[in-house]
Amino acid sequence: MQKAELYALDINRAEWHKSSFSMANGECVEVAQLPGGAVAVRDSKNPGLAPLRFSPAEWSAFRRGIEAGELDG
Repeated sequence: MQKAELYALDINRAEWHKSSFSMANGECVEVAQLPGGAVAVRDSKNPGLAPLRFSPAEWSAFRRGIEAGELDG
């Protein structure tokens, strides 16, 4: 799925889920599954801001990086 297609999707009715790694101080992200395996990500403190959208390949690469410890810190 191309970026233009991802951002053209209507996600007003998306089901958002907080990360299982959410911190008690409210610093967390929420994710929503989109058609075709894509994912949207937003800041739970500012849900009115436009969420980022990732293709399945981008999301998979991001998750692999997290699991490999590439984003620690």
